[in-house]
Amino acid sequence: MTIRTILVDDEPLATQGLRLRLEAHDDVEVVATAANGREAIRAIKTHKPDLVFLDIQMPGFDGFSVISGMMEVEPPLFVFVTAYNEHALRAFEAQAVDYLMKPVEEDRLAATLDRVRQRLTEKRGAEEAERLKEALAEHAPEAAEELADASSEGPASNRFEKMINIRDQGQIFRVDVDTIERIDAAGDYMCIQTGDNTLILRETMKDLEKRLDPRRFQRVHRSTIVNLDLVRQVKPHTNGECFLVLDSGAQVKVSRSYRDVVARFVH
Repeated sequence: MTIRTILVDDEPLATQGLRLRLEAHDDVEVVATAANGREAIRAIKTHKPDLVFLDIQMPGFDGFSVISGMMEVEPPLFVFVTAYNEHALRAFEAQAVDYLMKPVEEDRLAATLDRVRQRLTEKRGAEEAERLKEALAEHAPEAAEELADASSEGPASNRFEKMINIRDQGQIFRVDVDTIERIDAAGDYMCIQTGDNTLILRETMKDLEKRLDPRRFQRVHRSTIVNLDLVRQVKPHTNGECFLVLDSGAQVKVSRSYRDVVARFVH
């Protein structure tokens, strides 16, 4: 497994030093470098790397802006490399694999790459499983249905989150997913609605969906996920759309493109 990597830093000596340290790892291939955020976004979209080592403070777009610029594509894994430790919490909120301080120590870098290898192995295993299911669905639909039934009842169902940690207004809230009524996208943030409370989570909807059990949480609009266990009424609307009435009394419109998805779960 080759880890295709991009290095992003506005300091040429820092880039050179990191490249030299990475040469000790035979499975790491540096496919490009970038000196600022705009170059980084172009390089990532062009080369589609597995991993990006990303400086935070750069002219123009900083490291966090680079990650925000990846919302429309499948993002690589990110490791922040910086001379400042005050950004650590924000880095992990941005789903970074790790946060390295300059100058990068070889032992610390080796530990980070081990984490990267584990993440990539899990990701590629999931992609391979998905390709297998697609092939089964096309050529052996009965076998695919049996596999889906077995998966929904097996240990894999335990991989979904039971609690979600949300940092809001300087505090950490632990939210039981059973209490989440709906989730609304607001730019780069998710508004977690629990009926009587709203919390803000910095995460993409795509990533959040992967953490929630799809048998209970379904997207009913491009920017809305609903807990189907908390739906108490379905109200038909015009043009094939409908509204879901939730336990709190809130009403959520279901767009036509998601109507069939919800119909499989709500009777």
